[in-house]
Amino acid sequence: MGFRIRKSFTVVPGVRVTVTPRSVGVSAGVRGARVSVNSTGRVTRTIGIPGTGISNVKSIGSSSRRRSAARRSGAPARGSSAKAAHAQTPKPGLFAPVWEKVAYRAVGSPAPDVAELRYLAQESPTGAPTLSLVEAVFVNLPAGDMPRARSLLAWLHARGVDPHQERFVRSYLSEKTLTVGIANGITAVLGLDRNALGLILAELHQSLGYVDDAIAVVEELEPSTLTAVSLAELYAQQGRWGEIVELTDGVTNVDEPSMFLLVQRGAALREQGYHEAARETLEEALRLRSRPVGLRNLAYVERGRVHMQEGKRSLARKDFERVLAADASFPGLAGLLAQAE
Repeated sequence: MGFRIRKSFTVVPGVRVTVTPRSVGVSAGVRGARVSVNSTGRVTRTIGIPGTGISNVKSIGSSSRRRSAARRSGAPARGSSAKAAHAQTPKPGLFAPVWEKVAYRAVGSPAPDVAELRYLAQESPTGAPTLSLVEAVFVNLPAGDMPRARSLLAWLHARGVDPHQERFVRSYLSEKTLTVGIANGITAVLGLDRNALGLILAELHQSLGYVDDAIAVVEELEPSTLTAVSLAELYAQQGRWGEIVELTDGVTNVDEPSMFLLVQRGAALREQGYHEAARETLEEALRLRSRPVGLRNLAYVERGRVHMQEGKRSLARKDFERVLAADASFPGLAGLLAQAE
């Protein structure tokens, strides 16, 4: 059962102020006849018979802001949706916990008080998960403090925290998205949920050299194309070719993540000695010319390596030169061209 906090007090005879977490209201008049004005813009008139409990409440006006909003609601102007969404973003109420107000300020601040976030995370067990989430995602990551972000996200992941289930996130960050680098050439825009944080944590583990930890995190996440992309890259880093082939069974080239998976599958088949299967897989990956240049270059390099293992140096060089024309700085390209001479 929930409780609502409501405070009401008389300022002068006949005038009463009422304060709730969502609004402030002022009413004036005598018993049986009062006019009330609310900070939300609502104006009402109440007429009743004293002592009977019978009364009539009628809305007699509203603020110009509310009227103009009502006029606009039927036909919103083009490009106004982002502004409208921003205007409707709620803020912590007057009686919200201190940690909630501090976390809210930190999300939008160019210079958040990190010391206060950390102090309240230690002093407020209820708010610790939210405060740690805010510090990791909205403070540490933008500042480039990867070790600290990794530590906090690892703690949240171990506790089984799902940001989407946190009241703070649902109330104030439901529209927030994160741009997450999943693998080489693959980024995704994700909402604040457990999978998004897990993928960020895996990238942090990987970037700091903790590949086993990264794999352990992704393997616990809900299966999806993006988690498969992350796993395929991590497995390749450890030479787990058989697991990549199993992971990518049945994948077709329908989007950028699936193309990346096909490239990884082709590389894994090549490493297992299945050159024809590898070549066919990579040709499927390259089938659509509309795919990003970075992904196509990756596929050309892997196909060139297949040709090299088959002794077809001229075909390999042709693929490597395609990459050279598009991106001369592609990692390891100079060495591959030299080998194909």
